[in-house]
Amino acid sequence: MIPNITRGSRMSGLLLYLASTDTDKTKNSHTDPHLVAGDAAIMAWYDDGVLDRDDAVAIAKHLDQPRKAYGVEVLQKDFRWDPVKKERVADGHKQADVWHCSLSLRAEEGALTDQQWGDIANDFVDAMDFTEASGKAQCRWVAINHGTSENGNHHIHIAVSLVREDGTKASTHGDYKRAQTTCRELETKYGLEELSSVHSTRGYDRAEKATAVRDDREMHRASLARKVRASASASATEAEFVRRARDTGLLVRPRYAKNTTDVIVGYSVAERPGRGERPIWFGGGTLASDLKLGALREEWPDTPHLATEAAAEWNAAARNKRKVSTNGPENATPPAEMWVEYTRNASALVEQLRALPRDDHATWAKAARDVSGAFAAWSHRLEPTPGPLAATAAELSRTAQLRLPHQHSKPVALPSIAGAAMLFMAASSKNKTAAQTALMVQLINTAFAVYEMHAQSGRTREAQRIRAVVTEQLGPFTATMPKATAAGGVEQAAPTAVEIGLRGMAPIRPGSAVPSVPTPTKTRQHNGREFGPVLDR
Repeated sequence: MIPNITRGSRMSGLLLYLASTDTDKTKNSHTDPHLVAGDAAIMAWYDDGVLDRDDAVAIAKHLDQPRKAYGVEVLQKDFRWDPVKKERVADGHKQADVWHCSLSLRAEEGALTDQQWGDIANDFVDAMDFTEASGKAQCRWVAINHGTSENGNHHIHIAVSLVREDGTKASTHGDYKRAQTTCRELETKYGLEELSSVHSTRGYDRAEKATAVRDDREMHRASLARKVRASASASATEAEFVRRARDTGLLVRPRYAKNTTDVIVGYSVAERPGRGERPIWFGGGTLASDLKLGALREEWPDTPHLATEAAAEWNAAARNKRKVSTNGPENATPPAEMWVEYTRNASALVEQLRALPRDDHATWAKAARDVSGAFAAWSHRLEPTPGPLAATAAELSRTAQLRLPHQHSKPVALPSIAGAAMLFMAASSKNKTAAQTALMVQLINTAFAVYEMHAQSGRTREAQRIRAVVTEQLGPFTATMPKATAAGGVEQAAPTAVEIGLRGMAPIRPGSAVPSVPTPTKTRQHNGREFGPVLDR
């Protein structure tokens, strides 16, 4: 359940919107807006009939009565954009006595009954300290069921007057965080899909889903995200990323800082359109939160020379001209020894992840991002249409996307497997090799480690999703892979390795010792045109 909070000063304007059925003026159609909960007086006056304009005006007048009776002003800091400082700065105060929050379900969850929504709304306003349950005078409030939105989300709206019955002001300090916490608790109480408070992914709207079904293909954003993720994970520099993204068939264009043509602050990508069609562009941040340009740049070195190279490639892409460099590492063939090196590195990563505190979210996200990128790269090279590799990449990418990344510390140093994506991108699209099997087994073990982290953290839904994609989709795929050479020179079939891993996917026993501080290891990236070892001797 997703809360969305806004503040305002016109209760009548909000209620007229909530009771409106004019679909020409609002994106979401309100076919039968009606009450599901509210303060005692509201529920005594109104039933669950469809609200009209007169109802909305009367309800707004009731909610606003204490504020007008006591002449109380509820102010909120106002902000404006400072073009010199390039940030928002305080600019006085504004009236903000109206508190508005929508509670929305994911489209996949379907709809709730009015009784269910009413119970949820009452529990929610209690938890937000707007009722007598807080030990203070109550705020007047109402909850209106809006039905299903254009994107398929069943939802309600809650409107609260922040002036209590005795004229005191209700506090909204920390309301965003408290709303998220409350929703997680209500999800458990009412058996709803439990959303993660740590990780956040972007959903697909109804139009995207309908288009995908009509054209019998996967959704635009899923395809774009996988190609961008594969290209970014396989690249050691920003310029290489631009070239690799274009090599996958994507159209790429930069977003420049104002009044510049050499300072790139973002990007958009699109699939090449058919004849007579226009490209559909998506910004990196709309694909996934960890695919924003700023997030990608954290993985690449930053020097004036590299920035100049990157700007040149971005400009060439924007003008649909040839790539500036044609002899970059994306055109080289990595030596066979690199498969061995990165397989060892992946094995070392698995061992360190098993000792990593499960609340080190930034490091877990980094590991999930790397292994997701490797599967995305292999999918691009091997799967003409999305298959088990694409599904595994998509599922692991969920853990790579933190809801509030800036609130977490930097990830600790771990053995790098970023080069695994580069190896898969360079591999033949026809042949499967024993070297690929050996590396794949370690990547699957990394997925198991992520599964265990979620299971131990109580995030059952995330753990179950990873288990499902590995066992139901990736497991059968491994049966098609050639045997890998295990330690001691003994050949080992991939399914056996998967079965061993699956036995380790059971939840960790309570009381298992988890070291509080992992032992960091030195990492090394591939760079330039030469390929070198990735493990320190």
